[in-house]
Amino acid sequence: MAGIIQQVNLKNRTPGEHGLPKNPVSSAFVGKAGVEGDFNVFRHEERKDDPDQALLIMPIEMIKELNSEGWPIKPGDLGENFTTVGVSYKSFAPGKIYDAGGVRLQISKACDPCNNLYLLPYVGKTRGHEFLKLMLGRRGWYARVLSEGQVKHGDRIEESHA
Repeated sequence: MAGIIQQVNLKNRTPGEHGLPKNPVSSAFVGKAGVEGDFNVFRHEERKDDPDQALLIMPIEMIKELNSEGWPIKPGDLGENFTTVGVSYKSFAPGKIYDAGGVRLQISKACDPCNNLYLLPYVGKTRGHEFLKLMLGRRGWYARVLSEGQVKHGDRIEESHA
């Protein structure tokens, strides 16, 4: 199944801030550690830059599903590096390899919801528990980078069978 990279997202290191929401960029270099210029405090400090968490991928179809349930999520809000269109959420699975622009990546694991989602203005502390529960099994997919390269808005993302 082939799709498109609808948006490439990153957030520069900003003292006192976490890795979300991420902001769109037209293109970015993706190395073994992830999107160049992107910084995530949890991934860096708690996970010691685990290569299995180099990238976070979220299909726009899941964002739209959450929108239909009343959550005003926008691409990048959930901290994903790639917002995709055309590859269903359930198509991604650990071990699957994808070519995305000039990058080859392998899905490593599902992303579990975390308390940093409370930082989103439409979640906050009052709705945080509800949102975390809702996001179980819907938070996105972590991937490791198998080969580095450039990725831009509009690039294809497709499962590799090689």
